[in-house]
Amino acid sequence: MVPRDRDDAGHARNARPRDRFGRPLPPGSPGVERIPDDLALPPNETLDYAQRLLDDGLAFNAHEVLEAAWKSGPFAERMLWQGLAQYAVGLTHIQRGNPKGARTLLERAVGRLDAAEPLPYDVDGPGLRTHAERLLTDLAAGREIPEDDLIPRLRG
Repeated sequence: MVPRDRDDAGHARNARPRDRFGRPLPPGSPGVERIPDDLALPPNETLDYAQRLLDDGLAFNAHEVLEAAWKSGPFAERMLWQGLAQYAVGLTHIQRGNPKGARTLLERAVGRLDAAEPLPYDVDGPGLRTHAERLLTDLAAGREIPEDDLIPRLRG
């Protein structure tokens, strides 16, 4: 049996480097800088950091930042952070060429964001919904989606 990478607490953690889409690379390969597992930022800093990553085409890393907020944030904001994290994963699936996964995650994301209304921190629910609907239409039609169309504005 191949031993698994573990963190200091003994939890399984894959230490392999990852490409810009979050896919594992062979050990020792150069990869994209990882987001720390224990990242804990205030909400506005989380949104700013995630936006910078999305702007740079790093939707997987944005997902990790948003997921950290979901896991460390207050229960009352769970739907917001889950929805935003799933949105970023939906974008990651588009980048990876997985339209079915992209549709599933974008639909879930919109549902969670709708359930979290009214959205705090100036999160642009209507803009994100419109952007997701446009992506879902393109995915359903089998259209190629350019990278520039994978950069939503998280805040209004």
